[in-house]
Amino acid sequence: MLRLMPVGDSTTIGSAGEHTWRYRLWRHLCATYGGPFTLVGPRETLYDKAADAPVSLAYADPGFPRGHLAGWGEGFVHLAPLIGEAIREGRPDILLVSLGLIDLGFYTDAEQTDRNARAFITAAREADPRIRMVLLPVVPNIRAQADDLFADQVAHFNVLLAKTVADLDRPGSPLLLAEPPPTFDIHCDTYDGTHPSPDGEHKIASAFAEAMWLGWGVGERYAGA
Repeated sequence: MLRLMPVGDSTTIGSAGEHTWRYRLWRHLCATYGGPFTLVGPRETLYDKAADAPVSLAYADPGFPRGHLAGWGEGFVHLAPLIGEAIREGRPDILLVSLGLIDLGFYTDAEQTDRNARAFITAAREADPRIRMVLLPVVPNIRAQADDLFADQVAHFNVLLAKTVADLDRPGSPLLLAEPPPTFDIHCDTYDGTHPSPDGEHKIASAFAEAMWLGWGVGERYAGA
């Protein structure tokens, strides 16, 4: 059975009442992947904005494998120390990683965020030397439109991340750099300039699906909503 672990920040955990891109990807793979698979991770909840805590199970459709390692306000700096144990417990074959926005916004500059991404990859491989990973570059949010320095840091980190993926890729534990959704529009594909709307969920799911299909022959081209 193919085991996939979504790893990310608020755009990956989602909040109460949402489907999440994790669900959209699961539906896509149900239709296109020719074997058993599941989503795994030490967490299952959504973020509850009223409680200001990740305590909700109120998915728009709860009938899917809800395991993940994602947290509202968490980045590489938070999850790099946790990924090893999460892998040892969940035994994923593939990590689907969407991190960096929170790091750049609140904790680290582009260079340190990249170093933390490298530490994340190292820790993952220490837990499983054959782990595969798909990494999604940071999708600029509304802050990047108003803050030129932040926008520059996002762009710089994405360049560094591409180099990191190229530098650290290896046959026994391959890395893929996903293509950022080319038509992602924060005014249409988010509900607040950062967090994905249903259309945005599909576009993020598509980015991971396309990378796995083109890179490893997993599934097929993403068919959309």
